[in-house]
Amino acid sequence: MLAILGITAPIFILIAIGFFACRSGLISRDQAAGMGRFVITFALPALVIRALLERPFAEVFDWFYVLAYGLGSLLVFGLGYAFARLVRKDSLSGSAMVGLGVSVSNSGFIAYPIVAMALGSPAGVALALGMIIENVLMIPLALTLAELGRQSGGVGKALRGTARSLIRHPVLVAITAALLMAILELHPPPVAMRVIDMLATAAAPVALFVIGASLSGMKPGGLVMDVSQVAVGKLILHPLMVLLCFTLLPVSNPVLASAGVLMAAAPMMSIYPILGARYGLEGRCAAGLVVATVLSFLSVSVFIWAVG
Repeated sequence: MLAILGITAPIFILIAIGFFACRSGLISRDQAAGMGRFVITFALPALVIRALLERPFAEVFDWFYVLAYGLGSLLVFGLGYAFARLVRKDSLSGSAMVGLGVSVSNSGFIAYPIVAMALGSPAGVALALGMIIENVLMIPLALTLAELGRQSGGVGKALRGTARSLIRHPVLVAITAALLMAILELHPPPVAMRVIDMLATAAAPVALFVIGASLSGMKPGGLVMDVSQVAVGKLILHPLMVLLCFTLLPVSNPVLASAGVLMAAAPMMSIYPILGARYGLEGRCAAGLVVATVLSFLSVSVFIWAVG
């Protein structure tokens, strides 16, 4: 318990620093928004490139793990999207962000340290495979639907506008470039890689600071259902769906399967509110992230006990 708290406590501290910095007037909301654009345009693409190039592609790729974890994530994405869209009558963009929130974990900054502490070396392989699934499948799917919700003027025009937006989206550009380099076994020169490392290192603290700033002045009224659906979906349904899929598609290494369940049990990624800001949903996404991260202290502990 204390070890898990030691991992999650710095997250809350950085969020609190951002909150009080904005509340006290040290920075404005516009300045915080500029920091968020820095994360989405520079730091997060660098983080994706580093994650996908850290290990040889063939060394970590496990088809059964990818199929099981990817299918479990797709199922919970569909459930979250359908509930938001059909039951709560949310917008297309809002429903897509709900689906993203319940299906993509904070793999690098919360899940990996917890899995490494609980299970050891399989954490590295689970992190690499999870990042591939998230960056190749889940994030592009959610952004495609969310971008489609921003467009107007008929389906054809909306699809063309969505395609143009996706082609220019920094995260998807980085995913494409990193996958090509990983498959072809190409690596940036050392100087470029150091720049990528420096930008990637800035992604987590700046994103958490921006989350805290976005919470300043936010009215909690009307967010209870929005936050509840994302927190329940992410902390309970996602790991259960992944566990079910690992049962149907058994991985050769059962410890790796346990690592996948713990990866899914982590709260959503720290840049979730920054992705939501593009669609005017940063407040809702930030509140969902904070609540899910707080509750994950209990839920992750339960799943650590469950996987033995």
